[in-house]
This record gives sequence, structure tokens and C-alpha cells, in this order.
Amino acid sequence: MSETLRLAIQKSGRLSEDSLNLIKECGIDFNKSDNKLTSKAFNFPIEFLFLRDDDIPGYVSDAVADLGIVGENVLAEKGKEVDVVEKLGFSKCRLSIAVPKDYQYDSIQSLAGKNIATSYPKILGEFLAKNNVQAEIHEISGSVEIAPNIGLAEGICDLVSSGSTLISNGLKEVETILQSQALLISNKNISAYKKDLIAQLLFRIKSVQRAKNTKYILLNAPKTSVDKIIALLPGVKSPTVMPLSEEGWVSLHSVVKENEFWGIVEKLKAAGAEGILVMPIEKIVI
Repeated sequence: MSETLRLAIQKSGRLSEDSLNLIKECGIDFNKSDNKLTSKAFNFPIEFLFLRDDDIPGYVSDAVADLGIVGENVLAEKGKEVDVVEKLGFSKCRLSIAVPKDYQYDSIQSLAGKNIATSYPKILGEFLAKNNVQAEIHEISGSVEIAPNIGLAEGICDLVSSGSTLISNGLKEVETILQSQALLISNKNISAYKKDLIAQLLFRIKSVQRAKNTKYILLNAPKTSVDKIIALLPGVKSPTVMPLSEEGWVSLHSVVKENEFWGIVEKLKAAGAEGILVMPIEKIVI
């Protein structure tokens, strides 16, 4: 069959870069030109559509695209009927309410009767309704953080990553409404053939995801310390143990999460581990 998957990706910005990096890490080759809004892969039956992020849920819902990579915040705001295939773990941020640093804020009730500027009126409106707060929502498309400084609103609801933009504009974060990350979404009515292609793509994505923040470690240790070291090493399965040319010594190989490694490295050394080598992993296939 000649059917090709169509995947919608943000045409520019951080989410676009992270999405394209993921596709490349999955071993899918393609060319992206700044002047083209579509591109076909050379070695996988998939075509990419480069769109505004706000348009992606609609394109997927309307079956113009089979798949899309979009922020959880955008999907929640647009409210389109799609399936969430996978949480991708990158482009993490949060949608929060912020007010000027000198604003007396005790709870969300502190904004009752006030003006709040946002690019996410649907999500904000639902949050206010859930908390029985009546406030005026001013929808603006950009530079939300300047609204209090120009007298447009007493508070804002906007995406926050590090919080540095809020601080530089004299604002403080007071409520988190939504935790967001990149999602792989699909149309609800996919042919059996395309479902199989999506499964193949998802297999690659999960193999890449498993390798994120995971390291391959090799270390040398006396044979007498093997059991103690194995007990310290969380891995995919039990570590590989190989004899060294030096009598009484072995080499142990294992896969661990990077944060877990730093938590046990001193214990490994105390147990007799030497020459510890830590290497990145591109993919883990299980």
C-alpha cells in the first residue's frame, strides 16, 4: 500500500526543535526547508506538516493530519476530539496565574471581580468556574506578562517554564492550573494500515524515551565484592559480569537511571568498585 502517515508539527519554536530531534533520534531521515510547509521522510512512510501549534489539534481532529505533536496546554484550550497516543516528556511547562509582587494574594478568591489577561480563556474560565470565582477574562495573544504594568489587568494566566520572565516583569506565581508537556495525538478514525504504522513509530519513540536520562555503566571490582555491588545496581536486568585478565577481578556492566547512579556512586566505591565509566545510551529496545 502507498498510504503515508501525516504528522503535524509546530513549524517553529522550542516544541518544533524538540519534536524534530525526536523524529531524527527515531532514525527517520527527512529534509526540512524554512520555505516549505511539508516534507516527506526518505526511509519511513510519513509526511510532515509544519503548522501553527494552535492549528494542530483541529487538523488532527478533521483528519487532515493523522498525528500531531502538540503541547498539553494547547490541546486543553482547543478542546478538539482526538486520541492521546503518548506523553512525550519534553517541552514541559505549566499554566499559572501570576500577580504583581505587591498584590495581596491569599487564595484564588483574591481575584474575584478583578481582570485577568490570558491567551488561554477556556482553561482559565473553567478553573475560575470550578472555584466559584467571577472575574473578567481579557484574551490577548501575546506579551501577556505586561498586562498588569499597563493597567489592563490585575493578574495574568500564562505559561511558565523557569519563571524568569515573571520575575523580570515584577510578577509572582500564585496558582498552577495545568502541568503541560508535549503529546503525540491522533485522529480517532485511523485505518488499520495506518494504525500499524503508528505502532511502528511508537515503538521507536518508546525506545528513544527509555534511553533518556539512562546511562550505561562499566566498572571493575574484586570478585569478592560482586554480590554487594549487584545489590546496589538497579538495571534492566541483572548486571553482566565478565572476568578480567587480572586474577580475582571482574568487570560489571549495567544500565541505570542517571539520577539513581549519582545516588549510589559513593556506595559502589565503598563496596570496592573502581574505574567506573559512564556512557550515554541512544536507544533501549525491549
